[in-house]
Amino acid sequence: MSSATVQTTGNSRTTARTDDGNHSKFLTFCLGNEEYGLPILVAREIIGIIDVTPLPQTPTYVKGVINLRGKIIPVIELRAKFGIPSVGYTQETCILVVEVAAPSGGGSYQLGVIVDSVSEVLDISRDNIEPAPSFGGEIPVSAILGMGKVKNKVVILLDINAVGSAPALEKLATGGGESHQDQPALATAA
Repeated sequence: MSSATVQTTGNSRTTARTDDGNHSKFLTFCLGNEEYGLPILVAREIIGIIDVTPLPQTPTYVKGVINLRGKIIPVIELRAKFGIPSVGYTQETCILVVEVAAPSGGGSYQLGVIVDSVSEVLDISRDNIEPAPSFGGEIPVSAILGMGKVKNKVVILLDINAVGSAPALEKLATGGGESHQDQPALATAA
């Protein structure tokens, strides 16, 4: 059985993993009092908050871009994306760098996701994952993989491809969003 660990190095934490046995492992994080999880296989890195270069004419949840070791990565704030009121950043606020499938079907790109704090890596078997409820809420049902039952709590498991998939974000990540004509598309991205 392989393991997934989160390693901390200074202001950066990386997730070491192997593909064997990680399909039931989820990196959990908090937004307010709620705990969310992403499949560990999409997590690339966890970094502390760094300067984000804002971009004009983007949705409010798009904070801008960062330069991470020479690679331009778009950054979104998950609270704003889900309609959760913003709070000030703390020492625990961080950016999860995740791999998102490109909506164009042409591979994938990296996306930074600002969260309140990272919790742990949990092993949640398929038997302990229930479908998302179909009634209202801030998070669209299409963005929820399911509800993970862990001990006495529920973890909302997110589909990062649904959360972070937008043609404008893909253009930013792949360098296709540099022309002046692409700016209106950024303003209408969902």
